[in-house]
Order: sequence, then structure tokens, then C-alpha cells
Amino acid sequence: MTGRPDTLPANTPPTDTPNGGFTPVDWSDAGAPRSGRFDDIYFSTADGLGETRAVFLEGCGLPDAWDGRDRFVVGELGFGSGLNIMALLDLWRRTRAPGARLHIFSVEAFPISADDARRALAAWPELSDLATLLTDRWPRAATGFHRLDFPDCGASLDLAIMDAADALEAWTGLADAWFLDGFAPSRNPDMWSEPVLAALARRSAPGARAATFTVAGAVRRGLAAQGFVVEKKPGFGRKSERLEARLSATEADPASAPGARPVCPQVAIIGAGIAGASLARAFMALGLTPIVYEAAGLGAGGSGNPAGLIMPRLDAGGGAVAALYAQAIARAHDLIGTVPKAVIARGALQLEAGEKDPSRFDRIAASPLFAPGAVTRLAPAQASAGLGEPASVGALALAEALVVEPAALLAAWLDGVPIHGVAVAGLARDGGRWRLLDASGVKIAQADIVCLANGVEAAALAPGLPLRPVRGQVSVAQGAPPPPAGIWGGYLIPTRNGLLFGATHDRDDIDTDVRPLDHVRNLAQLAEGRPRLAADIDPHSLGGRAGVRAVTPDFLPLAGAAPGAGEAGEGLFVLSGLGSRGFCAAPLLAEHVAALATGAPSPLPAALAAIVAPGRFDMRRTRRLARLRVKPVA
Repeated sequence: MTGRPDTLPANTPPTDTPNGGFTPVDWSDAGAPRSGRFDDIYFSTADGLGETRAVFLEGCGLPDAWDGRDRFVVGELGFGSGLNIMALLDLWRRTRAPGARLHIFSVEAFPISADDARRALAAWPELSDLATLLTDRWPRAATGFHRLDFPDCGASLDLAIMDAADALEAWTGLADAWFLDGFAPSRNPDMWSEPVLAALARRSAPGARAATFTVAGAVRRGLAAQGFVVEKKPGFGRKSERLEARLSATEADPASAPGARPVCPQVAIIGAGIAGASLARAFMALGLTPIVYEAAGLGAGGSGNPAGLIMPRLDAGGGAVAALYAQAIARAHDLIGTVPKAVIARGALQLEAGEKDPSRFDRIAASPLFAPGAVTRLAPAQASAGLGEPASVGALALAEALVVEPAALLAAWLDGVPIHGVAVAGLARDGGRWRLLDASGVKIAQADIVCLANGVEAAALAPGLPLRPVRGQVSVAQGAPPPPAGIWGGYLIPTRNGLLFGATHDRDDIDTDVRPLDHVRNLAQLAEGRPRLAADIDPHSLGGRAGVRAVTPDFLPLAGAAPGAGEAGEGLFVLSGLGSRGFCAAPLLAEHVAALATGAPSPLPAALAAIVAPGRFDMRRTRRLARLRVKPVA
């Protein structure tokens, strides 16, 4: 993926495997798991947990290596059954400092199913609680990054379902320790190749340690060539030797090392819509309590409708945009789907709306970016059954789409977060911190980190943000039978006591008064997808709401450090430009912004981070000017 932010890795997991897209496991008569693909065992049949503790935990100097640390990062090549991670979580929860956070990055090109993992991990009933935590959060069989949360352990896991070399190029973290647990080099040489080991070294923190069961000469030489000091150590069980390796501080990539940050920075979030609430949740998950500044109230902007639809932007190209929204919808589904009282309905139908849609929908449904069953192709008869009235076109069934009640979601994610009902009109840098100013230039507060999550108004606080307002009005019918969620040119979703449909799309319009003519427009659009339903609705009975969305020139969000401010802008971040997909994109992108702000590993692959970076437009402009520059004539 290096240098090609618009493409996906070439080596993606197969999607035609049985068992719901997961790789099947061969089981011995004694109940031990074995990979049929690589003809090798997942762990020692004698004592897999003892082997993990001796080879990987002790081999990386754990727990001593994280003593006194408030953050520790472990990387792993070869997730397999999850045994190493289960043992790591057990050690971490018993020995970590109060409030410390563990970040894990693991790679697995051919994941097994949660059922097979449960069967494998059942051999250690003393860790059954962790086995349950892990397998209940088991990742989807879909290409890309998957985040698993373990809040009671103070830990998170980013699992990359892809080829090891591509995964290491995509990850932007720095590991303090590496578990090298691929299948034996003789069975799986690609896992131990020079490109993989080189990428591993680049993604290592100064003094990082690595451990592995193998002592193969090629592995020893490969690690040494990347600057690791390699030592043979007594092996475990019947294996006589194992390897430990350490990277000197000078061999780590200095350009990747995080800069100095306050141990407990003060975080200010401006805006209390879905972007601000998502940021608050993400910082809280990292152990920080931000302060939110919002003068108009929760969801007063574009997040204030009585119901909202969470669905991805569907892109048949399979590139970075498709990958971004596939990862975003999965993360939103996992995070929002468990919030009490937030979900109104699950699933949605996306109807064909143009002559290219049939072939486009076929490609989307077959994409490895979605887990089997997450996106299903429907014929017109199936779409009709799902809608409750005849449809002349086919559709996509989006199993992970959600209809949510925004007020309940915002209240849940902002619970326990201080909210100040004041308007921030300006920012000023002061001695390495930010001063938040009111309209008269009077200081409201100071913060180390400021996150702009106030929609199109973020451009007034960070000049140069390419944000444009788009007015959208929805129409609401109270007391109507709740419909299934459907999308075509417009959309229709249930509310708690009726239905909502729309929405208008008027650029550069910031008026939020409800307009009767816009109800007429929305009804006309509804008739294109649900003509029978539209015919039964009296436009004079409709209520509604208008809000202002923020969009960018390329219709992709802004998520990252504010551009154009240089060193003086350090600590200023933005999450905006979400358009009509804020509830889908904000949860994932907020975790990315919070990670950048605090120096934690981001859940977002590098290629996807590049397409949402707020400074991307300046970079594109610079490249265009460089191409157009003509050398002077001598």
C-alpha cells in the first residue's frame, strides 16, 4: 500500500472459504487445532498456554517491560486462535499500573471462526472469562482493520485481516514488543520474508523486543539485517531453543516516534453533535475526560433529527473510499448497536436507482471488504418483500445498517463529560497551549488539545478548512406505521412514533426554518421509491426539521490535524465535513483523531488516513504546482 493511498492490498483473504468466510480448522483426535492450509499446528499440543507465556511473554520481558508505563504497544504476526492475546490480556490486567492502556496490533490473513476459537481456547478454563471476552468480540471475515475493545482490561486490539507486509505498511503505530507467531518458516515463508521483517523494524519503538518459537537461520539473519540483536534461548517443552531479539534505539525510525506530550493533557471539544460525542467517547476510552463546549445544546446542528440512518457510502471500485466506509459501518455497528435505547431498527435496503446500479451492486456485494452476509444482493421480488410494496428494481440488503435515535446516542456518549454552554468564537496559541476565546476576545478556558467538531463553523476557528454548508430538510409523519429503512435517491426510516423521509440538498443555504415547499419536494422523492406510501401521506400533516451539513470539495470527511498552521498549530484537530454520513463515519474517525492527538496507535490504515487528512487539499495543490512549474530559460 505504500505510496498508493487509493488502492487496497493485492493479497486479500479469500472470500470463497466455507464456514462463513473463515478458514476451516482441522481437529486432531485429541481436539488440537491444525491449519490445513499450512499443515502446521496453531499451538503446542502439550501445553499451548505454557508455551505462549514462556516464548512470547517472558521472551519480550513482560511484565517488567511495561513497568511504570502509562501506555504499552504489542504487535503480533499470526493472530491464529487468539491464545497469545488471551495470555497477554491476563498478564496485563494483573500487573498494569492504574489507568495504563495496552494497545495491541495483530495480523492474520486467514482468520478462523469464533466457534473454532472457542473450542481451541476451552482447553484453559482458568481463563474462560477472557476467552469469552475475546470470542464474543471476534472480528468479521472481511479484509481490513478491525478494532476489538476490552475496556475492563484497559486494552484494545486492532486486527488486520490482510497480508502481513501490507498490514505492516498500513499500520502507523510503533510496537514496544513483537510476538512473531506465524506458522513455521518452512510452511509459511512469506510471513518471514525480508519485506515483512523490514516493515516490522520500521514499526518498532526504540529498544523494541521481539520473540519467536523458531530458530531458523533465515529468521535469525533476517532480524539481524534489520538491526535486531538476536539471541537463542532455551526452548519450551520438547523444543530445545527459541529466539529473543532487541532493536537498538538508533535503529528505530525516528520520523515515526511520537513527540513529547503532556502525561494527562486537557482536551477541549467544540461541538456536541455526533462528531463531538464520538470524540468524547474516544478520548474517554483512552483514559482522558474532555470538556465539551456547545452553546446551542446537544445535537442542535445536523445531529438533531428524531431519527438517523447509519449506512456506508457504497463504492464499487474497491479502493480506499470503499474501504473507509466498510470499516466505518462495521465500527459504528459495533459501538452504537450496544448503546441502550439508541437503536430504533436494524438493516436497510438500498434500491437500484440508475442503469449502472445492477452491475455496481453486484460488485459491492462480492467485495471482500464486507463480511459474508453483511451486504446481500436482492432480486426485485425479494426487494418487494422487504419493502412491503412492489418494487420493479433489485436492491442491496445492508445487514449492519442501523436506524438510531440521535438524542439517546448523544446523551449516552456524553454522559459524565463536562459540557459548557458557551460559544467559542476564537482560538489563540499561548505558551504551548490553546486559549479558547468568546466573541469579545475574553478567555473562556485553556487546553492542550482542541478538537473542532462544530460542522461548517469549524472553518471560522481554523481558516483554510474547505468546508461548505448544505441545507437539508427532512419530513416527519407522526403516528404512521413504522416502515423498513429504504434508500434510493432519497431515504425513508422509522422514528419512535412514525416515519421520517427526505432529505433536501441545497448548497450554500444555512437557513434552518422549515419550508412547506420542501415537504412537497420530499414527498415527490419518496414517491420514486415508495409510491404507495407517498400517495397516502397528506403534505399538510407533515412536520419536519432543517439542519446544515458540512461538506468538502471531494465529499470526504476532514479527520486529523488542522492544516496550514505549522508548529503553532500543534494540538489543533478537526472532525468535520461528514456530510450526510456523520453517524456512520464519526465513531471510527473520532478514534483516529483521538489517537493522533494523544500519540496512541490509530485504528485507521495509513491509506485511509491519507484520504481524510485535513491538509490533503494543500498537498494536492502543491503537487499540481510542482508539475506545472517550468524551469527558467538559461
